[in-house]
Amino acid sequence: MSERDVVLNELAQGLRPMAQGIEWFDALGAEEQSETLRFLSHYCIQARVAAEDGPESVRRAGLRATHTPAVLITRGRIDQQLGKIASLAPLDERRKAFRLLIALLAIADGRRRERFCGDGCSHWWHRLSVVG
Repeated sequence: MSERDVVLNELAQGLRPMAQGIEWFDALGAEEQSETLRFLSHYCIQARVAAEDGPESVRRAGLRATHTPAVLITRGRIDQQLGKIASLAPLDERRKAFRLLIALLAIADGRRRERFCGDGCSHWWHRLSVVG
């Protein structure tokens, strides 16, 4: 597990404030930001994200329905849209994409936790402690 993996999962689980996440994300170089967004999109797929998670993720991320990542997540096949969102280039769009993908991961992983991990599991990211 890398620092990136821990940070992303802490953010998705609400163990780390989003303001800290944005600060961490902004400190990354452009290529690292793009890579992080690609990893987040893969995590969402692994967590079994569903198309109906899109509108709630937009709400949780605090985005307007007209923001590019919000428009993308609510249209078309979710796996294709995640790739488009992860590929957004302007910094302000990458920040919005970051917030959206964290919210989306929180929804999908939360559902997975309830369905499959309620009696315990071996997922290291489900055993993270609160950041102190």
